[in-house]
Amino acid sequence: MAETARQATRPQLTSSAQPSNFVYHSGFGNEVATEALQGALPVGQNSPQKCPFGLYAEQLSGTAFTAPRHANRRSWLYRIRPSAVHRPFQRIDNGQLESDFSKAVTPPHQLRWDPLPLPSAPTDFVQGLVTMAGNGDPHTQSGCGIHMYAANRSMMNRAFYNADGEMLIVPQQGRLRFTTELGLIEVEPQEIVVIPRGVRLRVELLDDTARGYICENFGAAFRLPDLGVLGSNGLANSRDFQTPVAWYQDRDDEYELVAKFMGNLWAATMGHSPFDVVAWHGNFAPYKYDLRRFNAIGSISYDHPDPSIFLVLQSVSDTPGVDSIDFAIFPPRVLAMQHTFRPPWFHRNIAGEFMGLVHGAYDAKAEGFLPGSASLHNCMTGHGPDAETFEKATNADVSKPDYIRDTMAIMFETRCVIRPTQIALDSPQLQANYFECWQGLTKRFDPNRP
Repeated sequence: MAETARQATRPQLTSSAQPSNFVYHSGFGNEVATEALQGALPVGQNSPQKCPFGLYAEQLSGTAFTAPRHANRRSWLYRIRPSAVHRPFQRIDNGQLESDFSKAVTPPHQLRWDPLPLPSAPTDFVQGLVTMAGNGDPHTQSGCGIHMYAANRSMMNRAFYNADGEMLIVPQQGRLRFTTELGLIEVEPQEIVVIPRGVRLRVELLDDTARGYICENFGAAFRLPDLGVLGSNGLANSRDFQTPVAWYQDRDDEYELVAKFMGNLWAATMGHSPFDVVAWHGNFAPYKYDLRRFNAIGSISYDHPDPSIFLVLQSVSDTPGVDSIDFAIFPPRVLAMQHTFRPPWFHRNIAGEFMGLVHGAYDAKAEGFLPGSASLHNCMTGHGPDAETFEKATNADVSKPDYIRDTMAIMFETRCVIRPTQIALDSPQLQANYFECWQGLTKRFDPNRP
């Protein structure tokens, strides 16, 4: 019955460009030119007096017009109707979304949450968003919001866009199909999708339920980090990022358009599908990446390198060398360094660290951190491996390599304190006994034993 109901909610691909399979352009931040109808892209200019096939030309700008060429992000869309064609917006219930991170008092101790429960009532992607923490605000275009989602139905004649920031979406359970203005993207757990600020989307569940993590970036768009002394290769390879090809719907049904704007949700109605872009060109577009393709770097002599070697994407700040947001992962890898404590060491960090577990087990925590869980270790809050992990690693045979398999942990790290929401602090999923995992770290000091 559940499977029948799920399939019944799937929207039909009714455009003249219905795909038989999914095709993507390869490369990060590339200039793309794509058309779902041959001849729909104007030749030699962006905005002709009359566009082919009676389409409208519309520019979608993700950066200031005067941004340097290497940093400029914009795309030209050729669509059946301009995006301005909708009725006025009205405020709607924000649900469990929050963008004011000053409401709750931020504690300095370690925090950890069990996975979000899957909903029992019909809940789509937007309805299933829960804000866990964040900093900054969309008004000043700095900082981030950290959310989790849990859903059990697809969005139907409903679209969503986020004017406050781009969204880095990390599925933990359930495959998703993103219908966007610029094409179709399918993702599964251990893949990510990034939706640029303002791009309209609809989320369809390809399984009965879905759950995952979201980093909403209010600041500069995510980019690949420079590799420095690593050279020209390693970490996330540009070629593995995938951008969709043009795809469109020509439908005159009633749609609800939901906007996240200045921290609140607004809704407007429109008499046609918002996914009516027949062709587009530019470099401001959604993309996906398979985290399993990350080329992890590590030590082959001694000591554990800093976790920055696991950086996938960064949002740079106005301070050189200091990012607003780092998105790092802890994937399968081989630990070969000798005379070394191999798990992540105990540390206090100037940054705030929000972690999640997509798959498997995390090598620094023996128990209590299940797939779908989350943890928050803030500025100068001590953390590290639990007592059981410490004991095992201290007595391990480090003359042999240690193979970390079947795991995928993620981290959103920011230069500012990550402030949990009252929703997160009051959540029944908050583990009151998290601190106990370190209480078994007993005194080992003996001045008579070198």
